[in-house]
Amino acid sequence: MQRKAYVSGAAALLAALLTGCTGGSGDGGTTDDSNPGRTGATTAAAQPGKYRTLPDPCRAVGKEALDSLLPGLRQITDEERREKAYAGEATLTYDTDRKVGCRWKVDSADATDHLLVDFERVVSYDNTVSDDSQAEQLFATKQDAADLPEPLVSETETETETETETETGTGTDDETGTGANAPSPNASASASASPSSSASASPSADDPSGSPTGPGAAPTDLQPRLLEGLGDEAFLDDELNSSGSTAERRTVTVAFRTSNVIVTIEYTEQPTTVGVVPDSEELQDRARKLAVRLADSLGS
Repeated sequence: MQRKAYVSGAAALLAALLTGCTGGSGDGGTTDDSNPGRTGATTAAAQPGKYRTLPDPCRAVGKEALDSLLPGLRQITDEERREKAYAGEATLTYDTDRKVGCRWKVDSADATDHLLVDFERVVSYDNTVSDDSQAEQLFATKQDAADLPEPLVSETETETETETETETGTGTDDETGTGANAPSPNASASASASPSSSASASPSADDPSGSPTGPGAAPTDLQPRLLEGLGDEAFLDDELNSSGSTAERRTVTVAFRTSNVIVTIEYTEQPTTVGVVPDSEELQDRARKLAVRLADSLGS
């Protein structure tokens, strides 16, 4: 009887140990399942932006582009001064991983030209907001500050609306569309003109803003506007300033965003002769070409 009692006691001890192990495992599972906070903690953080570094802004603009934007460079006879002018001057920054810039100022016989190129890498410190989303919000603020004229219609949308109106125009007198409401031959020719032909119209002497007023030229061609095909989003601003008896100064700004990097170009020209107005089309064309080069160099 004593030996039998011993065996039963040993069996009871073994059963207790097994129950304890099983209970510990079950308790752990219950704790994980019943704590919703642990499930939320495993949610994936927002994705980082494409860019982790920024280029050297003073080297981002090649000599060929600088020659086009700053004609006075080739008029500098002193080689040392000319090389220094090409090199530009870095803007003051406290974190070159986040924001860098470079500026140039060159005088020529006809005008003084200024160029500023600025790169900003946006980083979100909110795990629920991606770098791209943060950059998109910052770019929207920048665009609002530019105060582009209403309505904000992109170039592509403007061309599409013009083509649609031309193609759907029908007359009311007969089925061939030759009635009183049919578009005239002159109107059709104007609507079907290519964007390049519209943009090439020269500014009128009566229009110091530089907006084209010639036949076949839409007034919005050179106005501040959204741009298509440049980074993820882009806009162009064009401002003409005059200060009393001094020559008029035009500043063209092109800004675009690609992923989490925002690039801003400010191109200013002030003629040496009072009464001469910087050509809007020419300055916009130069600034946009530089923007395309910078976007390509970023790999957008």
